[in-house]
Amino acid sequence: MKIAIIGAGNMGGAIARGLARGHYIQAQDIIVTNPSNEKLERLKAEYPDIHTSNCNKDAAEADIVIIAVKPWKVEEVLKPLRLRQPQILVSVAAGLTFEDLAHFVDPEMPIFRVIPNTAISECASMTLIARRNATEQQTQIMMTLFNEMGRSMLIEEKLFAAGTSLASCGIAYVMKYVQAAMQAGIEAGLRPKDAMTLVAQTLEGSARLLLQHEQTHPALEIEKVTTPGGITIKGLNELEISGFSAAIIKALKASM
Repeated sequence: MKIAIIGAGNMGGAIARGLARGHYIQAQDIIVTNPSNEKLERLKAEYPDIHTSNCNKDAAEADIVIIAVKPWKVEEVLKPLRLRQPQILVSVAAGLTFEDLAHFVDPEMPIFRVIPNTAISECASMTLIARRNATEQQTQIMMTLFNEMGRSMLIEEKLFAAGTSLASCGIAYVMKYVQAAMQAGIEAGLRPKDAMTLVAQTLEGSARLLLQHEQTHPALEIEKVTTPGGITIKGLNELEISGFSAAIIKALKASM
């Protein structure tokens, strides 16, 4: 199975690197195209077996074509390629719907819309996937590809706004919490680097508790560390008095 990635920017480059590091696709079966050479040369230096090109037409015969260019360039890039089934188109261009994409390719071909988050560079993305005209086998291929770069979730296209708010914008909101927690730690005497490590590792541990135990819930994990009269309940109550939960909900809804 040959995979082409059009665009070697932050997202296209991260996907190429994630695929090359995985086990499902061989690096020699990946081609990445980009108009300039600098990003392609960096990619080639890391993964010599990946094929690179300045010509998008070199991507036109791949089994799976991933379009990772700016949304306003998608039509210009896709139309000359004349992609058609049984090829699979994967778009990571935010904001372009299936109806939009179907105007640029064979409208009957399988199309996936994919929205990773920036943690894909660390193979730790929460990736949203929606499908059109795709079989279960094709869908499983797509889930397998992106599960190698973190975790993927199949959702309906109409839920992309909500999912993006939680998974993509959500990284910024989590980082804002980290930054605030660091400030509190620094005020208490911790070095900035130590404060960041403490908070980041605590976040990773919290995530594992939720992801590796299907029967748990945030409320249950909070209860485990909240003893009567203890320091945790005092801090939780201060968060609620300050409107912490309401602020998170408002921020997420504002970004939908």
